[in-house]
Amino acid sequence: MPRPDLPPQPDPSRMTNFAGHPLVVAVSPDPEPLVVLTALSLARATRAPALYFAFADPARFVDEEHPDGTVRHHPVDPDLGDDDLWPQRQERILAWLDEELRGTDVPWHFRYLAGRADRALTHLARAVDAAAFVVGTQRRRHQRMHDFAAQSLSMQLAHRQHRPVIVVPLTVVDWHAPAPWE
Repeated sequence: MPRPDLPPQPDPSRMTNFAGHPLVVAVSPDPEPLVVLTALSLARATRAPALYFAFADPARFVDEEHPDGTVRHHPVDPDLGDDDLWPQRQERILAWLDEELRGTDVPWHFRYLAGRADRALTHLARAVDAAAFVVGTQRRRHQRMHDFAAQSLSMQLAHRQHRPVIVVPLTVVDWHAPAPWE
């Protein structure tokens, strides 16, 4: 029997079939080609009707969420004067995606989101009824495993919502060499 004090737990009834449902793909201001190519390959294999690429800007907060997964957002600190920078960031990401996906047979969209990435991507996935997320691993070196676990988007998504998370490795460690964070 489900406990009322816990959020709904993963259950087969909550599963969204891959076939016929889009994928949500997390991108950064400097998107990784391997994440995009992996998402594109998975979309073709599952006959996903679309890919939804998204960047969640942590320097902004959501004022209003729309049914199509877009959001109206504002700066966390309006005194910083960076309110004019987000459109440039959005255009840079969009131009990069347009170049990478030119001529593709899979329709795609881009959403500039705000706030915590796991929450923003989860809202988008609910809005478009996505089957799964595609995210890349972090490239930066971590001093401790605790820091890695606390910051990992894939880990946050895997523990806070019910859709599968496909993680694309971007940095590989040789099994015979020490890990960069050790």
